[in-house]
Amino acid sequence: MRKDQIISILGAPLDLGAGHRGMDAGPSAFRIAGLEKAIREMGYLVQDEGNISVAIPESLEIGQTNARFLEEITLACQTHFDKVFDIMMRGNFPLVLGGDHSIAIGTIGGISAYYHAKGEQIGVIWIDAHADMNTPDTTHTGNIHGMPMSVNLGMGSPELVNLGGFAPKIKPEHVVLIGLRDVDIEEKKIVRDSGVHAYTMTDIDEKGMPAIIREAIEIAGIGTAGIHLSFDFDGLDPKIAPGVGTPVKGGIKYREAHLLMEKIAGTGRLIGLEMVELNPILDWGNQTAELGVELIQSAFGKRIL
Repeated sequence: MRKDQIISILGAPLDLGAGHRGMDAGPSAFRIAGLEKAIREMGYLVQDEGNISVAIPESLEIGQTNARFLEEITLACQTHFDKVFDIMMRGNFPLVLGGDHSIAIGTIGGISAYYHAKGEQIGVIWIDAHADMNTPDTTHTGNIHGMPMSVNLGMGSPELVNLGGFAPKIKPEHVVLIGLRDVDIEEKKIVRDSGVHAYTMTDIDEKGMPAIIREAIEIAGIGTAGIHLSFDFDGLDPKIAPGVGTPVKGGIKYREAHLLMEKIAGTGRLIGLEMVELNPILDWGNQTAELGVELIQSAFGKRIL
């Protein structure tokens, strides 16, 4: 991203894809934590695009149990896709505030569509405790927030896979998952067979975050138009990010997370950023949102010196 590029903040209060309520308040928590001011202080121009409109689960029927709220999530992701694509067409940088991780179907779809029209591919770095590569055939919960990576790779419900009229949205050889430590049994085979590059917390323990970041940037960056970063807060250790619906012990540490953001910023090839699965209802004094603002600043180039 460029210093003269307008950063478009877009709220995606989708709370249909998860099993816990509260993530629809995520975009507001970021804003309350002073996100826009923090970005402006770094010298960027900021445009808050508001939130997309999303129905709440209490007003809806679940529908099919292996893909809960599929119709409504498809509608929300299509609305989000169109908005992200419009942001890209205006030459702005999309900063998406979730909402549950199923919104990544619209975010990656919109960014990918912009470059697809130019004959280019995008790279994706996906920070998450979970692979999010279930399908309606393998899911144990029916929650679509456990499926967005598989959807973007062309697997799963046709309504979501074919959003925007083309599939897949990304190629596995340009995809890196970092922070995995809770993957379903059937999902493990999908991950292994897919061709994506997956780094578990064991890999981070053994190789160290700096080495993994270097590899991830090369994988997602070489031969692509740029790197989209999809950041699920449950990729972090719940000791520093308690405001998530599906916490898993032993996650990415504070300085590891900042290093990741700083190194990606240093490439100058970041083309999109989404921060998802923030649940203020489960947070302590909005500290997870405040950490999110810090990490966004690091992704936009803030340094210690």
